[in-house]
Amino acid sequence: MLCLLDTANVEDIARCFDFYPVAGVTTNPTLIAREERPFHDILTDILKVIGERTMLHVQVLGPDAETMVAEANQLRDRLGPGIFPKLPVTQQGLKAIRILASAGFSVTATAILTPLQALLAARAGATFVAPYVNRIDNIGGDGEGVVLDIVKMISIHALPTKVLTASFKNVRQVHDMALAGAHAATMSPQLLDMIFSHPLTDSGVADFNADWAAAYGADTTTLDNDTE
Repeated sequence: MLCLLDTANVEDIARCFDFYPVAGVTTNPTLIAREERPFHDILTDILKVIGERTMLHVQVLGPDAETMVAEANQLRDRLGPGIFPKLPVTQQGLKAIRILASAGFSVTATAILTPLQALLAARAGATFVAPYVNRIDNIGGDGEGVVLDIVKMISIHALPTKVLTASFKNVRQVHDMALAGAHAATMSPQLLDMIFSHPLTDSGVADFNADWAAAYGADTTTLDNDTE
């Protein structure tokens, strides 16, 4: 399962790309607005960190398919081939997905809450479908079950679309998505940090370092004990 960052904060992106095996970045209008900077400046700065050919998912806002398509074309013209336009699974969004997919775009269908929404988006040509796991749970649904059904439907019908799970509040949800067969998960930098953090890992490393220091001296490494 690919790990993506769900943020528009350039500092967080730079830090996480330095340490973690991150495959791309997803943004949405809320995350963009939170940065309180010009829209295209934010995206340009993100690409400076991740590279023009790394996935950057950017949501369009047009009320109709024609405007969505125009937004997607402008984004790709300005920002390069790594741009994945994000389109909602509305009637106009599905129409725009078909048009963009036919034109060679890699499109992400977003705001998915049901398996059949995902199936229709996949049939329309979406490269990724993005179910909102925690939002489904919050309305009394079963986010994991929805993802399991989407993965199964895509497999049954032999569709090339990948499942990009989104909307997480805890590590367990991400764990469950990996077991459900999701192809990717996008999460906040803070949640990604939590995945790689464990107190027993920290204490184990501390014990190793203490034993080494007792035998070979504090603040040394294997580089300081090369006898050849």
